[in-house]
Amino acid sequence: MSSLASADALDLTRPSTELTRLLCDIPSVSGDEALIADTIEAALAPYPHLEVLRLGNTIVARTSLGRAQRVAIAGHIDTVPINENLPTRPEVLTLEQAAADVPDTQAGEYLWGRGTVDMKAGVAVQLRLAAELTEPAVDVTWIWYDNEEVASDLNGLGRLSDARPDLLAADFAILGEPTKGEVEGGCNGTIRVDIRTRGKRAHSARAWVGENAIHRAAPILARLAAFDPATVPVEGLDYREGLNAVRISGGVAGNVIPDECVVHVNYRFAPDKSLDEAEAKLREWFGDFELDFVDRSPAARPGLDAPLARGFLEAVGAQAKPKYGWTDVARFSALGVPAVNYGPGDPLKAHADDERVLLTEITRVEEGLRTWLTSR
Repeated sequence: MSSLASADALDLTRPSTELTRLLCDIPSVSGDEALIADTIEAALAPYPHLEVLRLGNTIVARTSLGRAQRVAIAGHIDTVPINENLPTRPEVLTLEQAAADVPDTQAGEYLWGRGTVDMKAGVAVQLRLAAELTEPAVDVTWIWYDNEEVASDLNGLGRLSDARPDLLAADFAILGEPTKGEVEGGCNGTIRVDIRTRGKRAHSARAWVGENAIHRAAPILARLAAFDPATVPVEGLDYREGLNAVRISGGVAGNVIPDECVVHVNYRFAPDKSLDEAEAKLREWFGDFELDFVDRSPAARPGLDAPLARGFLEAVGAQAKPKYGWTDVARFSALGVPAVNYGPGDPLKAHADDERVLLTEITRVEEGLRTWLTSR
């Protein structure tokens, strides 16, 4: 159950660590974001320096101060399904416990629970600053959107881009995905493809009269196993590619020679390639098989040569790293807006049952963004 008594009970003057707890304790699994969207909209309404707009369960809050430049700062409000990890609770990790956890875990005070990492801590920081900063050095478009964790066609940022692309117009963008408070530029693209082989059914006792589709998939697996993934430098960052079978299906019954096999392959490609170029690579590698492309998301170049990006890196005291996973920075990049990922939380804990965020990381990201947004 939510710890908020009503949709107007979210006090944006509270510390961002406390706002993280309040937001996480509002369940908002993808497709069920109406309550948290209502709560955010109501919390922003009293602030006269913000123009608040809503499209479905996506909330936009904008300043219009006539600044020479505008930045977009976005975060998604949905989570993956809850698995007995709400309500949130405080947790303290000792040095010994931290050493036994995922790599580079720090000892200290944490908030445990679904959404703490991915990515309500980032949303909490953004909401607090949106309310606080009445005179930022740049105009800011704050965006909180739904359905990020599910199919791309449901994504709230994508729907906003289609319906109101003017609201995404900016000179620079930041997505509050978890990065442990580091800056990750751009992102790899991703394509998923079904590689299909066909055969002929027969009784397995008389296999010679059939044609085994699973056996015919052996060359596909051999090519995948032998693949040497590239590391591609793009604008000073090294992006590691990947090509992997992530699912294989085939077979009818324990005594039937299968007539079909499907190897589901995921290609993660560096931002030196367009979607069409990445698809052409897959056709080059597997063009002698039947291919069915089921998902395509473009990569995003880091855009760290933009003046605002350089100033951002300096203000937060960070050295940029590449983003290997796909994020919605690609949607900004497709509109010509350079974008980076920057938020609290260890991405290795995203979606984990023991999801938890270090409290000092939340405050550090908040201070970094505040410093940058108020620097003249």
